[in-house]
Amino acid sequence: MNFDAYARTGVDLVNARLDDLDDLRALFPDENAWMRDEVADRDLAIFRRAQKRLRDVFDYGTSGRDIEAVAELNALLEAYPVQPRISGHDSSDWHMHVTSRGASVSAEYLAGAVWGLSVWLCQYGSARFGVCADERCGNVYLDTSSNCCRRFCSERCATRSHVAAHRARKRAAIGEQQVTAPAKALTPVS
Repeated sequence: MNFDAYARTGVDLVNARLDDLDDLRALFPDENAWMRDEVADRDLAIFRRAQKRLRDVFDYGTSGRDIEAVAELNALLEAYPVQPRISGHDSSDWHMHVTSRGASVSAEYLAGAVWGLSVWLCQYGSARFGVCADERCGNVYLDTSSNCCRRFCSERCATRSHVAAHRARKRAAIGEQQVTAPAKALTPVS
């Protein structure tokens, strides 16, 4: 069972825009096209509530509040219980799913996301739950770096943030030079 893939569905949900049903449908990859086809308006409110609660888990993890992260994940595990089942098309394709196929789209997706994030926390710790350090972004991510040093959700955000910091330092240095430079007397040009 690929728990990382389930955990990443939690990340995808937290980072998703959920203004309307089309936004929710965009959350489902092609291998879950049946979810995209079956999701309904009633699911949108459920996904939005779960999105906020999962966001809280990431906020708790990045601020070192493990007990709160665990408490929230336990509450979510209760709300979206795991009901494992074996699935596949033939004997060479057997694999596990976390809910029965008869479950609603929200129940199946959220049980997997919560289960994956719970396993991730137990395996790696809540410090591996990250919130992008780029103030303009705010997306969440799972820190897979070797020394738990990741600060950004993507290379794009890291580059944008580093360029902005470089430009700010450059502006500050120029401003400092202007303040400390002696004023030159202006001589009229004839």
